Amino acid sequence: MSAEIILHHYDTSPFSEKVRLQLGIKGLAWRSVIQPVIMPKPDLIPLTGGYRRIPVMQIGADVYCDSQVIMAELERRHPSPALGGGADWAVNLWADRLWFQASVAVIFAEMGDAVPKEFIADREKLSGRPFDVGAMKAAAPFMRQQWRAYAAWLEEGLVGDFLGGKTASLADVAAWMNVWWLSGAAPKIADELLTGLPRTLAWRDRLRAIGHGDRREMTPSEALQAATATAPVDEGACAPGDPSGLKKGDPVVVQADDYGRDPVEGVLVNLTNDRISLARECGELDVIHVHFPRAGYVLAKR
Repeated sequence: MSAEIILHHYDTSPFSEKVRLQLGIKGLAWRSVIQPVIMPKPDLIPLTGGYRRIPVMQIGADVYCDSQVIMAELERRHPSPALGGGADWAVNLWADRLWFQASVAVIFAEMGDAVPKEFIADREKLSGRPFDVGAMKAAAPFMRQQWRAYAAWLEEGLVGDFLGGKTASLADVAAWMNVWWLSGAAPKIADELLTGLPRTLAWRDRLRAIGHGDRREMTPSEALQAATATAPVDEGACAPGDPSGLKKGDPVVVQADDYGRDPVEGVLVNLTNDRISLARECGELDVIHVHFPRAGYVLAKR
């Protein structure tokens, strides 16, 4: 059980969809743990040390926070078929931030009046700013234009079946999130904004057909048990000469730099150009390692 890929997610999460698609491309078996859409998340926070965003991937006593580091770890552990890297990660950050913000405005301008008050309150706390449906409606005409412009980049980039050519790449996985989300949440608007982009429409159909691999459900309590069944992976030494000046064994705190800035404290066990790894003592869970991406996160000594 401890070596299984466990994905903590919920089915309507666009960031989780990236990971699910990657699992499908690689044909992997994985366990699905459904977490609440809003706080509280009593079965997730003990694993992450305070990080509340979705998705989170767990493999034994190693916990991966943020889809960026999840996708990188899946690529490291399961390199075939290779999905690439390098500049694809820049595409991923653009899709996560600029394109995602356009999707948020377009989608919630359409459906925001029906959103439960509890969800609005939760997202206001998560983002640190008002969930203003009126402002989204006012911005929607402009954001639809932006969304269309981003989709047109896909159209130009699809010189083959995928952005990577004949086979799917991490760029495809990253870009897919926003097309999938808008297509499910506001299909009429998605069809309007994708009109005249035939390669993108065909690409959407190809990615839909891939599926999500071999998904099997798992309870949150079973996932917590899996964290106690093994020790975390030894990460080795931190890379020398890091600009932070931090070294293995330093007490540190990590938090996102955009929203959901809940700080996670621990002891630094590894630091590379693209990853931060902390050791945390979690009571009944003993010691686990929690991993974050470098890009998009702030690391400081406690």
